[in-house]
Parts: sequence; C-alpha cells; structure tokens
Amino acid sequence: MDSREIARPKVPAFDRTEINWDKLDKTKLYVVGAGLFTGVTVALYPISVIKTRMQVASKDAAQKNAFAAMRNILKVDGIPGLYRGFGTVITGAVPARIVFLTSLETTKAASLKLVEPFKLSEPVQAAIANGIAGMAASLCSQAVFVPIDVVSQKLMVQGYSGYAKYNGGLDVARKIVKSDGVKGFYRGFGLSVMTYSPSSAVWWASYGSSQRIIWRLLGHGNDTETVPSQQKIMCVQATGGVVAGAVASCITTPLDTIKTRLQVMDNKQRQTARQVVKRLIAEDGWKGFYRGLGPRFFSMSAWGTTMIVAYEYLKRLCAKSEEI
Repeated sequence: MDSREIARPKVPAFDRTEINWDKLDKTKLYVVGAGLFTGVTVALYPISVIKTRMQVASKDAAQKNAFAAMRNILKVDGIPGLYRGFGTVITGAVPARIVFLTSLETTKAASLKLVEPFKLSEPVQAAIANGIAGMAASLCSQAVFVPIDVVSQKLMVQGYSGYAKYNGGLDVARKIVKSDGVKGFYRGFGLSVMTYSPSSAVWWASYGSSQRIIWRLLGHGNDTETVPSQQKIMCVQATGGVVAGAVASCITTPLDTIKTRLQVMDNKQRQTARQVVKRLIAEDGWKGFYRGLGPRFFSMSAWGTTMIVAYEYLKRLCAKSEEI
C-alpha cells in the first residue's frame, strides 16, 4: 500500500455531508429554492395565522388552545381564513429569503475561519459560527421582511377582536402610508430585530451544535471516514431542526408576543412596548407573554425541520459538478 494513503488524514463524517457556499450554483439555488420554500410556506402558513390570533386576542376573546383558535377561524372564515395575508407574505418572502441565505452562508464560512485558531471543540465551533451567521442573516433580511410582516399580520387579524377590516394587502399598505408614512411599515422593527435576530442566532447555533453531537453519538466522530447514508443524514438534520426549534421558541416567544401586538395596532389603539407589557401582565400575569407558545413551538420546529431538510437537499441538488 502506498505510504501516502496511510498518512492521508481522515475526514469527519459530518464534513462529508456539508456543501460550502463556494461549491454551489447560486442561480440554480435561488430559482429552485424560491419554488421549494414557497411550497413549505403554503404547508405551514396556517400555523402562523393561529399563533398571531392567539397573541393579539383580548382577555375575553382569548382562546384556550390552538385547536380552539383554529376551529373559530374555520367556523367564521373557512379554509381561506387560515391563509389571510398569504399573498403578501409570498411576494416578500422570495427577496427576503435570498438576502437571508446569502448572508447566512457567507457569514458562516467567515466565522468558521475566525474561530478555528481557538481550538474549540467541534460542537462549540459550530454553535458560535452558526449563531453569528444566523444573527447576521436575520439582521440583513429584516429590512425586507418587517414591512411584509406588518401588512400580513394586519390581514391575519382583520375583523377579529375589534381590529379593522381591509380589502387586501394594497389597501393595508395605502392606509399605513396615509396614517404613518413609510415609517409605519417598520412599526415594531426594533422588537423584530430583538426577536428574530436572537431567535435566528439561537436556532442556528442549536442546529449546528446538535448535529455534531448527534453524529458523535451515532459513532461518526473525527476518527471515521465512513460516509453516512442520505437517509441518515436527513434524519440527523431533521432532529437538529426539532431541537433548535424547541430551544429558540422557549427563549423568544415573550418578545414575539409583544412585537405582534404592536404591529397589528391602528392609531386609535397605539401603545408603547411598556404599555403592552403592563396590559399582558394585568390580563394573564407573566404567562401572558407565552400566549401562542404551542403554535410558535410547533411552527418553529416544523418550519425549521422542514426548511433545513429542504435547504440541505437543495444545496446537494445545486452543488457544482465537481462536488457531486
């Protein structure tokens, strides 16, 4: 046997499942990804509507659980009620997703290089690099996403619990500009950044580190060259998505509840974040901050798991020929 083969360093199994940003066909990634993530959004959008309804409900109208909220929506509006604001979200989701994924991958690659000299354990390196990348990607995409979020959430709650009614997304946009100007589209922007950026950081950090830990538990550590099967790779990625969703939802739901309430208010209802906090405590005590935790947990876990499996599959599909 050639001595060079004996001296060849072994590659961790996890590294063999990773496809770096520079190895991807970007055009194919964006085009195919737009269709793929649109499909995922169609499947999971109703959960966001239910969560939003639970978070903005008055004390008298508050639903005891997500199933009660869903039954109420179906009773009043039917299936279309679960997709209020969907057109607006899809319109803004594609550019926001492009910004997010580009920022995520480029920052993750740079962050990994920065932490390498510190000789930290692989899970810790992954947590730091993925966390930084997740936060940076969220910060960059919020400029596109927040206006879409404001419009879509007004549509989600229109006519419910005293909230105004609209004739579609354009009508919402016109009324926002008329009453508040362009800045009205960024109502709750600070809280959105405070909610989604840490949430994204926690999610990606939990996902990156949990994957490394799971691979080690399965016997695919640094001392093996065995390439895991595609089925095993997908199972590990899905499990990492569930773990990440659970951690992120528990940490960030209180901020998300406050943010949602601020964004759906009209001029007559306008309150400061402090007033929203006081009202939540007065109505439900501290547990009021966790309104919609069930749907948010399910949404973040289901969305995160579906998204990450789809995204990792998309990366394999869009890898340049020399990587396949």
